[in-house]
Amino acid sequence: MDRTMETGSRMARTWMTKAKSTGPQSGFTLLELLVVMVIIGLLAGYVAPRYFAQIGKSEVKAAKAQVDALSKALDQYRLDTGHYPGTDPGLRALVTKPAGEAKWDGPYLTKAVPQDPWGRAYLYTSPGSHGPYDLLSLGKDGAPGGSGEDADITSW
Repeated sequence: MDRTMETGSRMARTWMTKAKSTGPQSGFTLLELLVVMVIIGLLAGYVAPRYFAQIGKSEVKAAKAQVDALSKALDQYRLDTGHYPGTDPGLRALVTKPAGEAKWDGPYLTKAVPQDPWGRAYLYTSPGSHGPYDLLSLGKDGAPGGSGEDADITSW
């Protein structure tokens, strides 16, 4: 009889553990998941505009730095040749020697003339209406004028 009782108590224990495991399962309810998703959405709505505003500011800073570097290269060109490149050769004269330019001692840029951070060519005219030359990027919108990220970045 001892064996029968042992077997019976084992069966009872097994049945009790099975009964416990078939009860309510641990996990997240649909409501809990929705609350978490709403919180994540609110955080993204708060952080994303600030993040993208920083990207726009960095593009403007990059354009200002490029205009400054191109202005310095143009000044070096003028020191060597005695004049700024005309509108026709434009900024290409900083990388390749223009025809008939005997005193050219370039290249004045280590790489090709860059495009502005928005993928457009810098505008260069010489003589300029604001000085010996005008060098500018039209900003994010690609149109003259504007404010913020759309403002023109100029050399004057």
